[in-house]
Amino acid sequence: MTWLVAFIFCVGLVHAETPFNHRVHNDRVIGGHDAKPNDWKWQVSLQMDSHNDGSFYHICGGSLIDSFHVMTAAHCILSSNAQQYRTVVGEYNLDQYDGSEQFQSVERIFVHPYWNGQLGLGNDIAILRLAQPVYDNGYVAIANLASPGETLPHDTECFVTGWGLIDFYGSVPAILQEAPIRVVQHSVCSQPDWWGSIALENMVCAGGDGIISGCQGDSGGPLSCFTGGTWRVHGVVSYGPAGMCNQLRKPTVFTRVSSFIDWIDAVCAKITH
Repeated sequence: MTWLVAFIFCVGLVHAETPFNHRVHNDRVIGGHDAKPNDWKWQVSLQMDSHNDGSFYHICGGSLIDSFHVMTAAHCILSSNAQQYRTVVGEYNLDQYDGSEQFQSVERIFVHPYWNGQLGLGNDIAILRLAQPVYDNGYVAIANLASPGETLPHDTECFVTGWGLIDFYGSVPAILQEAPIRVVQHSVCSQPDWWGSIALENMVCAGGDGIISGCQGDSGGPLSCFTGGTWRVHGVVSYGPAGMCNQLRKPTVFTRVSSFIDWIDAVCAKITH
Protein backbone atom coordinates (compact mmCIF):
# COMPACT_ATOMS: atom_id res chain seq x y z
CA MET A 1 0.00 0.00 0.00
CA THR A 2 1.41 3.40 -0.92
CA TRP A 3 2.34 6.04 1.61
CA LEU A 4 -0.26 8.25 -0.04
CA VAL A 5 -2.82 6.21 1.84
CA ALA A 6 -0.96 4.27 4.50
CA PHE A 7 1.04 7.01 6.31
CA ILE A 8 0.19 5.44 8.71
CA PHE A 9 -4.18 27.72 21.57
CA CYS A 10 -5.37 27.17 24.60
CA VAL A 11 -3.19 26.84 27.79
CA GLY A 12 0.06 25.86 29.47
CA LEU A 13 3.73 25.09 28.81
CA VAL A 14 6.33 27.21 27.06
CA HIS A 15 6.70 28.26 23.44
CA ALA A 16 9.95 27.93 21.48
CA GLU A 17 10.81 31.37 20.09
CA THR A 18 14.41 31.24 18.87
CA PRO A 19 15.77 29.66 15.68
CA PHE A 20 17.87 26.55 15.96
CA ASN A 21 21.42 26.36 14.65
CA HIS A 22 20.72 23.55 12.21
CA ARG A 23 23.73 21.92 10.57
CA VAL A 24 22.24 20.68 7.34
CA HIS A 25 23.97 17.74 5.68
CA ASN A 26 21.81 15.66 3.40
CA ASP A 27 23.36 12.30 4.05
CA ARG A 28 19.93 10.69 4.06
CA VAL A 29 17.65 12.29 1.57
CA ILE A 30 14.09 11.22 2.35
CA GLY A 31 13.74 11.33 6.13
CA GLY A 32 16.73 13.68 6.43
CA HIS A 33 19.36 13.34 9.12
CA ASP A 34 19.31 12.86 12.87
CA ALA A 35 17.81 15.86 14.62
CA LYS A 36 19.59 17.16 17.68
CA PRO A 37 17.89 16.18 20.95
CA ASN A 38 15.43 18.71 22.29
CA ASP A 39 15.21 20.79 19.09
CA TRP A 40 11.65 20.07 17.93
CA LYS A 41 9.89 20.08 21.29
CA TRP A 42 6.37 20.13 19.82
CA GLN A 43 6.94 16.95 17.79
CA VAL A 44 4.68 14.07 18.84
CA SER A 45 4.78 10.35 18.11
CA LEU A 46 1.25 9.04 17.63
CA GLN A 47 1.14 5.36 18.55
CA MET A 48 -1.50 2.66 18.20
CA ASP A 49 -2.33 -0.59 19.96
CA SER A 50 -4.18 -2.37 17.16
CA HIS A 51 -4.60 -5.65 19.05
CA ASN A 52 -5.64 -4.16 22.39
CA ASP A 53 -2.79 -5.99 24.13
CA GLY A 54 -0.79 -3.00 25.32
CA SER A 55 1.71 -3.18 22.44
CA PHE A 56 1.87 0.36 21.05
CA TYR A 57 3.83 1.20 17.90
CA HIS A 58 4.50 4.44 16.02
CA ILE A 59 2.09 5.14 13.15
CA CYS A 60 2.20 8.91 12.61
CA GLY A 61 3.57 12.19 13.79
CA GLY A 62 1.77 15.08 15.40
CA SER A 63 2.18 18.51 16.99
CA LEU A 64 1.43 19.50 20.57
CA ILE A 65 -0.85 22.54 20.27
CA ASP A 66 -1.68 22.94 23.94
CA SER A 67 -1.27 20.92 27.10
CA PHE A 68 -4.40 18.84 26.33
CA HIS A 69 -4.42 18.63 22.52
CA VAL A 70 -2.34 17.11 19.71
CA MET A 71 -2.85 17.96 16.04
CA THR A 72 -2.33 15.23 13.44
CA ALA A 73 -3.69 14.08 10.08
CA ALA A 74 -7.23 12.72 9.76
CA HIS A 75 -5.97 9.79 7.70
CA CYS A 76 -3.88 8.69 10.70
CA ILE A 77 -7.09 7.89 12.55
CA LEU A 78 -7.56 4.24 11.68
CA SER A 79 -10.02 3.51 14.50
CA SER A 80 -12.67 5.58 16.26
CA ASN A 81 -11.73 3.92 19.55
CA ALA A 82 -9.62 6.50 21.39
CA GLN A 83 -8.32 3.85 23.78
CA GLN A 84 -6.29 2.32 20.96
CA TYR A 85 -4.07 5.40 20.75
CA ARG A 86 -1.48 7.12 22.86
CA THR A 87 0.77 10.09 22.24
CA VAL A 88 4.40 10.46 23.24
CA VAL A 89 5.91 13.91 23.69
CA GLY A 90 9.56 14.51 24.54
CA GLU A 91 10.37 11.51 22.35
CA TYR A 92 13.67 11.24 20.48
CA ASN A 93 14.78 7.60 20.14
CA LEU A 94 11.85 5.26 19.66
CA ASP A 95 13.97 2.24 20.59
CA GLN A 96 14.92 3.36 24.07
CA TYR A 97 13.54 5.18 27.09
CA ASP A 98 15.45 8.42 27.62
CA GLY A 99 13.54 9.80 30.61
CA SER A 100 12.31 12.80 28.63
CA GLU A 101 9.15 11.12 27.33
CA GLN A 102 5.59 11.65 28.50
CA PHE A 103 3.12 8.93 27.51
CA GLN A 104 -0.46 10.18 27.34
CA SER A 105 -3.68 8.29 26.74
CA VAL A 106 -6.14 9.74 24.24
CA GLU A 107 -9.55 10.61 25.63
CA ARG A 108 -11.35 11.85 22.52
CA ILE A 109 -10.75 12.20 18.79
CA PHE A 110 -11.96 15.14 16.70
CA VAL A 111 -11.70 14.55 12.95
CA HIS A 112 -12.47 17.51 10.71
CA PRO A 113 -16.15 17.30 9.75
CA TYR A 114 -15.41 17.67 6.03
CA TRP A 115 -12.81 14.90 5.89
CA ASN A 116 -14.18 12.11 3.68
CA GLY A 117 -11.17 9.84 3.35
CA GLN A 118 -9.99 11.27 0.02
CA LEU A 119 -6.63 13.00 0.40
CA GLY A 120 -7.03 14.99 -2.80
CA LEU A 121 -10.14 16.71 -1.42
CA GLY A 122 -8.33 18.09 1.61
CA ASN A 123 -9.43 18.63 5.23
CA ASP A 124 -6.88 16.02 6.32
CA ILE A 125 -6.61 17.17 9.92
CA ALA A 126 -7.62 15.82 13.32
CA ILE A 127 -7.23 16.84 16.96
CA LEU A 128 -6.67 14.41 19.84
CA ARG A 129 -7.84 15.35 23.33
CA LEU A 130 -5.52 13.87 25.95
CA ALA A 131 -6.75 12.24 29.13
CA GLN A 132 -4.15 14.12 31.20
CA PRO A 133 -2.31 17.37 30.46
CA VAL A 134 1.27 17.43 29.27
CA TYR A 135 3.57 19.25 31.69
CA ASP A 136 6.72 21.22 31.04
CA ASN A 137 9.62 18.94 31.89
CA GLY A 138 12.11 20.86 29.77
CA TYR A 139 11.70 18.57 26.76
CA VAL A 140 8.33 19.70 25.42
CA ALA A 141 6.82 22.94 24.13
CA ILE A 142 3.52 23.99 22.65
CA ALA A 143 3.70 24.72 18.94
CA ASN A 144 3.14 28.23 17.71
CA LEU A 145 0.70 27.96 14.82
CA ALA A 146 0.52 29.92 11.58
CA SER A 147 -1.73 32.99 11.63
CA PRO A 148 -5.22 32.66 10.12
CA GLY A 149 -5.02 32.83 6.33
CA GLU A 150 -1.22 33.10 6.31
CA THR A 151 0.56 31.79 3.22
CA LEU A 152 4.25 31.13 2.76
CA PRO A 153 6.21 32.71 -0.09
CA HIS A 154 7.58 30.45 -2.78
CA ASP A 155 10.94 28.90 -1.86
CA THR A 156 10.59 29.53 1.88
CA GLU A 157 12.81 27.04 3.71
CA CYS A 158 10.98 24.99 6.34
CA PHE A 159 11.72 21.69 8.09
CA VAL A 160 9.86 18.39 7.96
CA THR A 161 10.44 16.12 10.95
CA GLY A 162 9.43 12.61 11.91
CA TRP A 163 10.25 8.94 12.20
CA GLY A 164 9.17 8.07 8.66
CA LEU A 165 11.06 5.93 6.15
CA ILE A 166 14.49 7.23 5.20
CA ASP A 167 14.94 5.35 1.93
CA PHE A 168 13.12 3.40 -0.75
CA TYR A 169 14.07 0.10 0.89
CA GLY A 170 11.87 0.67 3.93
CA SER A 171 14.52 1.59 6.49
CA VAL A 172 12.89 2.95 9.62
CA PRO A 173 14.90 5.29 11.89
CA ALA A 174 14.85 5.03 15.67
CA ILE A 175 16.01 8.63 16.07
CA LEU A 176 13.88 11.61 15.07
CA GLN A 177 14.83 12.84 11.59
CA GLU A 178 14.79 16.35 10.18
CA ALA A 179 15.15 17.67 6.65
CA PRO A 180 15.12 21.18 5.19
CA ILE A 181 12.41 21.47 2.58
CA ARG A 182 11.37 24.41 0.40
CA VAL A 183 7.83 25.62 -0.17
CA VAL A 184 6.38 25.40 -3.67
CA GLN A 185 3.69 28.00 -4.25
CA HIS A 186 0.20 26.84 -5.19
CA SER A 187 0.34 28.21 -8.75
CA VAL A 188 3.28 25.89 -9.41
CA CYS A 189 2.20 22.86 -7.37
CA SER A 190 -1.21 22.80 -9.07
CA GLN A 191 0.25 22.64 -12.58
CA PRO A 192 -0.58 19.43 -14.49
CA ASP A 193 2.98 18.05 -14.38
CA TRP A 194 3.13 18.65 -10.61
CA TRP A 195 0.08 17.67 -8.50
CA GLY A 196 -2.55 19.25 -10.71
CA SER A 197 -6.09 19.63 -9.40
CA ILE A 198 -5.49 17.70 -6.16
CA ALA A 199 -3.18 20.46 -4.89
CA LEU A 200 -5.72 22.73 -3.22
CA GLU A 201 -5.28 26.21 -1.81
CA ASN A 202 -5.82 24.90 1.72
CA MET A 203 -2.70 22.76 1.31
CA VAL A 204 1.03 23.57 1.38
CA CYS A 205 3.42 21.90 -1.06
CA ALA A 206 7.09 21.60 -0.15
CA GLY A 207 9.93 19.74 -1.85
CA GLY A 208 9.58 18.20 -5.29
CA ASP A 209 13.30 18.48 -6.00
CA GLY A 210 13.70 14.71 -6.24
CA ILE A 211 15.95 14.72 -3.18
CA ILE A 212 14.09 15.59 0.03
CA SER A 213 10.59 14.61 1.08
CA GLY A 214 8.42 13.28 3.82
CA CYS A 215 7.61 9.59 3.63
CA GLN A 216 5.55 6.81 5.18
CA GLY A 217 5.41 7.29 8.95
CA ASP A 218 5.82 11.08 8.78
CA SER A 219 2.09 11.68 8.24
CA GLY A 220 0.44 14.01 10.71
CA GLY A 221 3.76 15.57 11.67
CA PRO A 222 4.61 19.25 11.43
CA LEU A 223 5.98 21.47 8.72
CA SER A 224 7.90 23.94 10.89
CA CYS A 225 8.96 27.31 9.49
CA PHE A 226 10.69 30.28 11.12
CA THR A 227 8.25 33.13 10.37
CA GLY A 228 7.28 36.23 12.28
CA GLY A 229 10.29 35.88 14.57
CA THR A 230 9.43 32.42 15.85
CA TRP A 231 9.11 28.79 14.78
CA ARG A 232 5.54 28.06 13.67
CA VAL A 233 3.77 24.95 12.44
CA HIS A 234 2.41 25.77 9.00
CA GLY A 235 1.50 22.30 7.81
CA VAL A 236 0.43 18.77 8.71
CA VAL A 237 1.97 16.02 6.55
CA SER A 238 -0.84 14.68 4.35
CA TYR A 239 0.27 12.91 1.16
CA GLY A 240 3.01 12.27 -1.38
CA PRO A 241 3.67 10.13 -4.43
CA ALA A 242 3.23 6.38 -4.63
CA GLY A 243 6.44 4.39 -4.73
CA MET A 244 9.54 6.48 -4.12
CA CYS A 245 8.65 9.40 -1.87
CA ASN A 246 11.22 11.86 -3.22
CA GLN A 247 10.05 12.27 -6.80
CA LEU A 248 10.76 15.25 -9.01
CA ARG A 249 7.80 17.68 -9.21
CA LYS A 250 5.84 15.60 -6.70
CA PRO A 251 6.41 17.50 -3.46
CA THR A 252 5.19 16.44 -0.06
CA VAL A 253 1.73 17.94 0.48
CA PHE A 254 0.67 19.30 3.87
CA THR A 255 -2.68 20.41 5.23
CA ARG A 256 -2.36 24.21 5.51
CA VAL A 257 -2.77 24.99 9.21
CA SER A 258 -3.64 28.65 8.59
CA SER A 259 -6.84 27.54 6.80
CA PHE A 260 -8.10 25.66 9.87
CA ILE A 261 -7.33 27.97 12.81
CA ASP A 262 -11.01 28.67 13.58
CA TRP A 263 -11.78 24.95 13.71
CA ILE A 264 -8.70 24.21 15.82
CA ASP A 265 -9.63 26.94 18.30
CA ALA A 266 -13.21 25.66 18.49
CA VAL A 267 -12.04 22.11 19.24
CA CYS A 268 -9.63 23.32 21.92
CA ALA A 269 -12.45 25.25 23.56
CA LYS A 270 -14.80 22.27 23.79
CA ILE A 271 -15.73 21.12 27.27
CA THR A 272 -15.31 17.35 27.29
CA HIS A 273 -16.00 16.54 30.95
